[in-house]
Amino acid sequence: MTYALPAGPQPAPRRQLLVGTGVVSAACALLMGGMLSIWLRFREAAPLRESSDGLKQIKDWLPKDLKVAEVLTNVGLVTVGVACIMAQWAAYSSRRNDSRHTSMALAMTLLMGLALLNALVAVYPNMEIVLAEGPYQTMFYAITGTLVALVAAGMAFTLAALFKSSGGRAANTDLMNAHALYWYFLSAAYTAVWFVVFVQK
Repeated sequence: MTYALPAGPQPAPRRQLLVGTGVVSAACALLMGGMLSIWLRFREAAPLRESSDGLKQIKDWLPKDLKVAEVLTNVGLVTVGVACIMAQWAAYSSRRNDSRHTSMALAMTLLMGLALLNALVAVYPNMEIVLAEGPYQTMFYAITGTLVALVAAGMAFTLAALFKSSGGRAANTDLMNAHALYWYFLSAAYTAVWFVVFVQK
C-alpha cells in the first residue's frame, strides 16, 4: 500500500502588481512634486508690481487679464474624490467575489475619470493661455499636461481592470487594490496641482 505525502504549504502571494503600482505611483509623485517645486521657485523669484488701483501687489510672472477656470477645477477636485470612492468600492466588492458590483464600481470610476479628463482639457480654451508667451504659460502647460497624461493612464488601468472583471476575474483582489492605489495617487496629485497652480496661482 502506498501513501501520498501531504501537500506542501502554499507559497506566500508576491503581489507584484500592487508593488509595481506603488513604485510607479511613487515615481510619478516625485515627478509632480519636482515640477510643483520649480513652479513655486519661479513664482517666489518673480518681481512684484502694484495693481492698477494700487491696492494689492501682483507677481509679475502672471499674464495680464488671467482668468482662472475656478468652476472647472473645483468640479475636477470633487470628481477625483468620487473616483477614489468608486475605486475603493471595486476593491471592496472584489474581496467579496461580487462581480456585479465590482464591474459597476469600475464603470463608475471610468466615467469619473472621463469627467475629470474633460474638465482638465476644458481649462485650456477657458483660460486662453498661449504656450510660449512666458515662463508661467510654459510651466502651466507642462504641469497640467503631465496631469492629463496621468489621468489618461488611470483610465486605461480602469478599462483593463473592467475587462478582467467582466471576464470572470472580479475576485482578483491584487488588481483591484493596485487600481485603487493608483487612483488615490491621482487624487493627491490633482489636489496638489489644484492648490498650487489654480488656487495660489
